[in-house]
This record gives sequence, C-alpha cells and structure tokens, in this order.
Amino acid sequence: MDLQAFVDNIDAMTCVISVEMLEDGHYGDIRLVAGNKAYVNSIEAAWDGPQLMSNKFVPGSLYQNYFPQDLNFETICYRAAVEKIPVHTYVHPDRFDFWFNLFLLPLKNEGNLYYCTYTQEVTQKADTQKMANLSQDTAAEVLNTCIKLHGASDFAVTMQEVIKDIRALCGAWACAIMLLDKEKRTCELLAEDLENPDPRASMKAVLEAYPDFYEIAESWEDTIGGSNCLIVKNSSDMEYVKQKNPRWYATLAASRVTSIVLFPLRSGGNLLGYVWATNFNTESADHIKETLELTTFFIASSVANNQLLKRLKIMGSVDMLTGVLNRNEMNNRIDRISKGVDRVKNIGIVFADVNGLKIVNDDKGHVSGDRLLKNAADVLVKIFGHSDVYRAGGDEFMIIVPNTTEEEIEAKTLIVRESSLGFEHTSFAAGCCFARDSKEIFTALHLSDERMYEDKEQYYEKHPELRR
Repeated sequence: MDLQAFVDNIDAMTCVISVEMLEDGHYGDIRLVAGNKAYVNSIEAAWDGPQLMSNKFVPGSLYQNYFPQDLNFETICYRAAVEKIPVHTYVHPDRFDFWFNLFLLPLKNEGNLYYCTYTQEVTQKADTQKMANLSQDTAAEVLNTCIKLHGASDFAVTMQEVIKDIRALCGAWACAIMLLDKEKRTCELLAEDLENPDPRASMKAVLEAYPDFYEIAESWEDTIGGSNCLIVKNSSDMEYVKQKNPRWYATLAASRVTSIVLFPLRSGGNLLGYVWATNFNTESADHIKETLELTTFFIASSVANNQLLKRLKIMGSVDMLTGVLNRNEMNNRIDRISKGVDRVKNIGIVFADVNGLKIVNDDKGHVSGDRLLKNAADVLVKIFGHSDVYRAGGDEFMIIVPNTTEEEIEAKTLIVRESSLGFEHTSFAAGCCFARDSKEIFTALHLSDERMYEDKEQYYEKHPELRR
C-alpha cells in the first residue's frame, strides 16, 4: 500500500504510525511513517499549536524525535496497530497547553511492521461534551465519585471512601492519595485502601521507610514525561521506569510492585499530589485510564477547595505577625469554655505583656519592634505549646492551659518572667490564676490580668528610666 497516497486523501491532520514487533513478543520502535499536508503543517508551521522538539517532519522518524517517550501514546498505538482495535481518546497531556481529540484506526501489517492511522484535532480549551463522552460504566463510576465529593461533610472520611472505590475499580493491591507540600518538601498520605495484608504494599510503610520520599515523588513528573498519567502494565513498561527513574524503581522492587497506575492531581496549574494504585488488574487498563482521567479532575478540585478553606480558617484564627492564635480565636475559646462546649477543668490562665516594646520601636524602629513581638510569641509557644497561646492585642498575650495544676501554672509563669526576649531592657510582665471549674473562667481572666499589671508596675518602679 502507498501509505503517503493513502494519507493524502484525508483532510484532517493525519499520519500513519508503524509499530515494530520483536521476536520476543515485545514491541520495538514506533515511527511516524507518513503525514498528510495538515499533519506536516502542524509540526513545521505550528505557530499557534503545540511546540514539538523538532519542527521538521521526516517520514520514518521515531516519535521520540518530536516529544518525550510516553507509555500512554505507545499503548494506544499498540492497541490500534497490533491488536487491531480502533481507538478514540480525548486527552490533555501536561507537556502541552492543548487538548487532543485522537482517533486511531488499524491498517494491514507488513511482516513485523504493524500500521495504524493517527488523526488528531487540537484545541486550547477543553470541550466539556467530549470530556463527558464516556461509556455507561465509566460515567456511572465518575458520577458516583462526584456525588460523594459534593455531599461530603467530613473531607477525610469521604476521601477514604473515594480511594476505596478507586482500588476496587483498579482491582489493585493498594491504592492511595498522596499530597505534596513544595514549600516544606513533605508528603502527606491523605487516604489509603489495601487489599494485600503485606505491610510492604502500604504507601504509609513506604513513607516511613523512606523519610526523604518527597525527592522520589518530585521525580515522578519527569518519569511521566509530560503525559497526563503513567500506567505500567508489564515488565517491558517496568523496564522503562527502571531506566528513567532507577531510584524509584528500587523502592517499587522492594515493595514487590509489578504494575502501577499513577495520576497527578492538578488544580489551577498547580501539582497537588498523586493518586497511586499498585499491582492492578492490567486487563482493565483502558477502562481504568478513561475513568481516572476524569475522576482525578474532580478529586483535585475537591482537594484544592479543602486546602483553600484551611488557609482561610488559618487567616481568620491566626495572628499574621506572630503566628499564634488571634484575639478572635481567643474570644471563641473563652466562650466555648464558659458555655461548657469545651469540657475542661483545672484551667490555668496567664496574661503576659512585653515590657520595653515602645523603647525598641522608638530607638530601633518598628521592624525591630515586630521582631520583638515574634520573639515573645516564640518564647510562649516553647513554654506552653502552640495551641494554647493567643495574641490578645498590641504587646499583650494570653495563655489558656487546660488540665493543669496551680503549682505548674505558677512555675511556668515564673519561667515567662525570667525569659529573654532578645533585646536589651525588654522582658515579660506576667500574671496567672488557676480555676478548678470552667464556670470560674471569667474570674480567673480578671485576676490574672490584674496580677499582670501589678507585675508591670513593679517592673517600672524598679526601672523608672524605662517608662515612656
């Protein structure tokens, strides 16, 4: 067959792809054999289209001349050319800011070379109708996930249910959602479901075994190679992982992993983490890929929303200068204790005020004054713990210590008074009170505040030159 003449009769961007079959049953090179004018122009004159590694189309070239090795691309070529199965997929590879509507049709083979057509439609914006063009089974599974996410009252519990459903879909040993924190360079296991009792199958065990696992997870983007996921089905695919990412491969081998599904979770262009399934039912790889391509989109959106809510809560409850809890959170805590919502007894209340802040502001500037307040907050957190310290306002802090003793709270208040704040002529004035019952909290607040001001007056009586 004259492949060039054949493809020239097609108007849409189309090329013919060859897949070489080796004697051992694995496939070898995948090449772009011939392309029609529209396809060649998409490479050589693509001013507004995807930018490839080469802008010159050469018939018979390896596809890796144009974009990095991609197991997903190789899979659909193999299915169409070798297995003689027509393929349609709608994808958004991460390496391109474009959506690809792809159609592959099998052609006759010649010896060990198998052929298929590859037709593409490229757009910058997603077509929601194409995204929703799913099989009945896939649509039902995606809809089930969406309903769970939309009706979630407990985010963690819902994510656990979702990952359990995904593991069942994949027929996998283990399945997990893992989040990445780029600033802290840490991994967080959000949810995990296991079928295999072997502890090595658990992502939790992997994270414990490799404290620096973030570095491995960070390398996955390069291993995926700009595609929208990584699906490793057999030893040949695993060899790709071994060559591309030997360190990660070593952890997989140690965990007896022979197949992997790995989907990035992205929202607003940001990588949030990954959905991961190991030792899955490889015969269902196509159905798994189709389902997770859309399911992970909704999971990522839900994760991003949850993270936003956490940030907003922090902004509403944390003092931005010092990092301790703010006055609003302090008032809420007092209200909960006084009404019995927070059932606590043996409460210690401490008020601590910074002596010398005005001197630092006047002599060294407000930047130094802010540093003094941060130092003061750090000292109090070290003594009492982050959850108990509040900035009441200005240079005044308040500490609520539940389940303590009168002796303990007095001893810690003495430590506060003797603490260094890092600037000359600065210190804490502090007062405390102990209440056995939450009903006495307002009395304890009043007395500890009075005692702090008495301590402050004594300080300035000893150092009148510092009073301003």
